[in-house]
Amino acid sequence: MYTKILVPLDGSELAEGVLPYVRSLARELQLPVTLLQVIDPDIISAFADPAQKHYFDNVAAGMKMSSADYLRKLVPSFAHSLKVDAAVEIGKPAETIVSKAASDPGTLIAMATHGRSGIQRWIMGSVADKVLHATGNHLLLVRPRGEPTTINEAAPLKSIVIPLDGSGLAETVLPYAIELAQKLKAEIILLRAYALPASIYNVTDEYVPNLEQLNAQLRSETKEYLDGKVQELKGKGVDKVSGILLEGYGAAEIIDFAKKTPANIVAMCTHGRSGVGRWVLGSVTERVVKNSGDPVLVIRAQS
Repeated sequence: MYTKILVPLDGSELAEGVLPYVRSLARELQLPVTLLQVIDPDIISAFADPAQKHYFDNVAAGMKMSSADYLRKLVPSFAHSLKVDAAVEIGKPAETIVSKAASDPGTLIAMATHGRSGIQRWIMGSVADKVLHATGNHLLLVRPRGEPTTINEAAPLKSIVIPLDGSGLAETVLPYAIELAQKLKAEIILLRAYALPASIYNVTDEYVPNLEQLNAQLRSETKEYLDGKVQELKGKGVDKVSGILLEGYGAAEIIDFAKKTPANIVAMCTHGRSGVGRWVLGSVTERVVKNSGDPVLVIRAQS
């Protein structure tokens, strides 16, 4: 499934909020981990002053040494049975992360959605957003809670929530989620939110639709689809799988459900098809990533 986990860090405690999830995944999947810090050359240039004999190469060497020391201090927080190394690169953070991961399609990128700006630090939100839109690798995004993580802390992962919109593209996530759930011994929860499109309420005097009847029909069709997917997964040997039907619009219902259900990973694709009872999945995924308290595993759907 995955060959390793790449963990970009900016030196802040907020960015380190991803580490408990990385520790759990690395331990359960027995994956090597690379902790990565990327130094933006613009930051190096800001501190380079030839008049003071602060040359670019000298400043870069000092920053790389400082970054390497920071990353090495985090290595012992992982289980001794795991291979964990540290890498420091000079380049534009998002582009460097995407390029480094792209060299191995089996690399899972795991990073926080927010960090703090400052010396040798990025504006993590901007970097995470760029990586989300550019990478072809699977991406685990974690919205940090703003509290320092305890050293060696590992986050429990008991279930994988898979939001579906009824499209084949959204279902692209299923094979990966099934394999991950089996390795983590986690439950799969298929989540399907449904709602009549807002445009249906813009009616004229000539035609007043029976909204109650339309809603009941949509619910019935959605439930039939969801029940079918649950049975399909059971037929593939997935023992712990359930379906949850929610009335409402995609992102809000996903976020609300995830907050009420602890120890989740939300697994989503980046694109789906819009239509009656379906979302524009790319937009929904972004909203879930930015607002969910649970980690979100993002998989780029293939057309």
